[in-house]
Amino acid sequence: MNDIGKIGFPQNFLWGSASAAYQVEGAWNEDGKGPSIWDTYTKNPGTTFQDTNGDVAVDHYHRYQEDVALMAEMGLKAYRFSIAWSRIYPEGRGEVNEKGLQFYDDLINELIKYDIEPIITIYHWDVPQALMESYGAWESREIIHDFDEYCVTLYKRYGDRVKYWITLNEQNVFIQLGYYAGLHPPGVKDSKRMYEANHIANLANAKSIQSFRRFVPDGKIGPSFAYSPIYPFDSHPENILAFENAEELNNHWWLDVYCWGRYPTTIWQYLEKNGLSPTIEDGDFDLLTYGRPDFIGVNYYRTGTVEMNPLSGGIGKGSMNTTGKKGTTEEYGIPGLFKSKKNPYLEATNWDWEIDSTGLRIGLRRLASRYHLPILITENGLGEFDKLEEDYQINDDYRIDYIRSHIKACEQAIQDGVQLIGYCTWSFTDVLSWLNGYQKRYGFVYVDRDDHSEKSLRRIKKKSFYWYKKVIESGGENL
Repeated sequence: MNDIGKIGFPQNFLWGSASAAYQVEGAWNEDGKGPSIWDTYTKNPGTTFQDTNGDVAVDHYHRYQEDVALMAEMGLKAYRFSIAWSRIYPEGRGEVNEKGLQFYDDLINELIKYDIEPIITIYHWDVPQALMESYGAWESREIIHDFDEYCVTLYKRYGDRVKYWITLNEQNVFIQLGYYAGLHPPGVKDSKRMYEANHIANLANAKSIQSFRRFVPDGKIGPSFAYSPIYPFDSHPENILAFENAEELNNHWWLDVYCWGRYPTTIWQYLEKNGLSPTIEDGDFDLLTYGRPDFIGVNYYRTGTVEMNPLSGGIGKGSMNTTGKKGTTEEYGIPGLFKSKKNPYLEATNWDWEIDSTGLRIGLRRLASRYHLPILITENGLGEFDKLEEDYQINDDYRIDYIRSHIKACEQAIQDGVQLIGYCTWSFTDVLSWLNGYQKRYGFVYVDRDDHSEKSLRRIKKKSFYWYKKVIESGGENL
């Protein structure tokens, strides 16, 4: 559909930005905080780029007031941040750490002081190490109760002031990279264990939403999904079938459960045939029906393109580019279902992520048509090598171009009928990029540190900071 007239962004649109506790806070063992799996995992040599970790990160724990003041200067309407589970429950359960609760009280109050809407992500990958050691974390149904207790603690403490909540961030990423690819903790490479852990995470998500209805009845809640809409490589029927397979497995497998409480039929049949389907107990699907969210959180960075992958001789796991050396990502696939292909019509970043703003519009339309729910873009941004020049300028025009095109896609999606609540960039300041270290920068605010040293940790506004400030001031008119 071509643009007809101009609708623009709603007056109450949440122009925001985002972060995650492990990637920004630091203070990994201060004020009673217990270790998370990432605190432990990153101490194992070779697990991350140049063995970087979040022990200090960008020191947001001690500098949150400075960071929030910068958000206010930019004019942010919303800030999405995650809470470190082991800062609240150092052992994952049991005794509550009051100092941890107070830190987020202070952060929330600081945001509200500047009329910035706080959006809480309850879980952004950092399960307490104690739960991993006690029962295997997401591989045990015990975590459903412990996660719910953690959630209820947060609802009771912050529900009077926080009205937008994210349950699990990118379940499809932390489950697949943790239990299939072996690149995230716990470093497992076992498809059966992956699908078992994923089902348990689905149950925990549904239980937490069920509890939310009791404790924050006037709030809105939903999971945040790493969404990559799929394209067929061409119109060959076998490649169309591969596209259907990939869309079902990579997207519908998670989103159908979130929104409808059931798994897609075709993929369930495939898993059963191959002995990979998760264990279902009495009451599981009843619980999953309580998980219907108020909105779909979307983390969008790229699309994917696929073609048919032969069952005999087809390719399997590939490799990720974690160095920023362009062109080092390998194709991957599942024999008999699909394999990835480089899209010849798209440019890519130095980390081989395709740049496709039209794909965002396509994806938003697909989600709106399938699930009939509002959408909150919880992450979108560009990770690149930013250069600090001699006059303390960072001319990141490439980031401006990227975000501009994606905001335009959002506006077009609204014109298409998508109910879009807000748009949060990733990220506000530079952050630790999990496996990619500190060299892969996403922020509007440059943080003076690198992979080897914390340096001054000085905050320096990039060119994109001033540009996004004007976008917000104009309600999306001035791009």
